[in-house]
Amino acid sequence: MSVPKILCVGALTMDTIYRLDKLPDGPGKFIPLDAVEVAEGMAAAQAASIVRLGGASVFWANRGDDATGQRLVDQIAAEGVDCSHVRLRKECQSAISTIFMDRAGERTIVPYYDPRLMAAPESLPDLDFAELGAVMVDVRWPEAAELALKEAQRVGIPGILDADVAQIDVLERLMPLASHVVASEPAARQFTDADTTVDAVMALADWHAGFVAVTSGEDGCRWFNRKTNSLRHTHAVKVDAVDTLAAGDVFHAGFAAALVEGQSEEAAIRFASAAAALKCSRFGGRLGCPTRAELVEQGFPPAPAN
Repeated sequence: MSVPKILCVGALTMDTIYRLDKLPDGPGKFIPLDAVEVAEGMAAAQAASIVRLGGASVFWANRGDDATGQRLVDQIAAEGVDCSHVRLRKECQSAISTIFMDRAGERTIVPYYDPRLMAAPESLPDLDFAELGAVMVDVRWPEAAELALKEAQRVGIPGILDADVAQIDVLERLMPLASHVVASEPAARQFTDADTTVDAVMALADWHAGFVAVTSGEDGCRWFNRKTNSLRHTHAVKVDAVDTLAAGDVFHAGFAAALVEGQSEEAAIRFASAAAALKCSRFGGRLGCPTRAELVEQGFPPAPAN
C-alpha cells in the first residue's frame, strides 16, 4: 500500500553554510572547516526529510525567477519531492541565507527575503486534499498556511503547524486551525509568556484543544496526552552534536511521516526525536537527515511498502 503524500507549505531558501573553528569576533578573512550550499527553509527541509524518512511529500512554496530559484527546485525535487506546485514569482529574488557555525554548532544567520516573494496566494494548489495523508505548514507564509489548514479541516486529515517564533497574531491565527501544534521552546514561551517549558505546554494545552508539543533540543520534547490528561516527556537521543541546523525541521518531518503511517502520537514523537538526534551528529543542515534504513537499524519499524 502506498503512503499518502504530506503537503508541506512555506519557506524555501538557499542556505550557504560555513563551519568554522569559532565564530568571528571581528572583521577579517576566515577559512571554513566545511562549506555547503543547500536548499532549505522550514517547509522545504521538512518535505525533503519526509522522503528520506520513508514518507512521500508534495511542496507548495515560492521561488524567484532567477538561477537560484531553479537550483532550489532542482535540489528539493532531487530528493523525491513533488515540486510541481512551487510558484514562479516574476521579478522577485529567491530567498537566500548565509550561516556561520562553530564546532559546537552555535551559529550566526544572515537571511534575505524579497518582501514581494511571499504574496498571498489567490487559491489553493490544484490538489485533491482528500487523498493527502496530512498537511504541514510553517509560519513563513501565513496566508497559504491558513488556506491549507482550513482545507485539511474540511476533508478531515491532520493539519500540523510548525509553530516557530513569529508574530503573535500569526500564531493566534494559525493554531486554532491545526489539529497538531508542535512548537519550538522559544516560540511556546513567547506565545504563552510562560517561565518554563512545562508551563508553556500546559498553557498551550489549555488554549488549544488538539495535540500540543514543545521541542527543547537536547532536553527532549514535552507534550500533552489528551487520553490520560497528563503531561509527558520524551527524552532526546544522546549524540555528539556538531550541527543543529534543521533539526527542528527533521523532527517535524519524522512526526508527520510516522503519524501518516498510523503510528501513535507517542511513537511518532520517539521516531521524530531519533531522526532529529541523528541529524545533529552530521554537518550540512537538512542533508544530515538520516534515511529510514538508518532508523530501522535503531529499532524503528520500516516504512510501509509502496
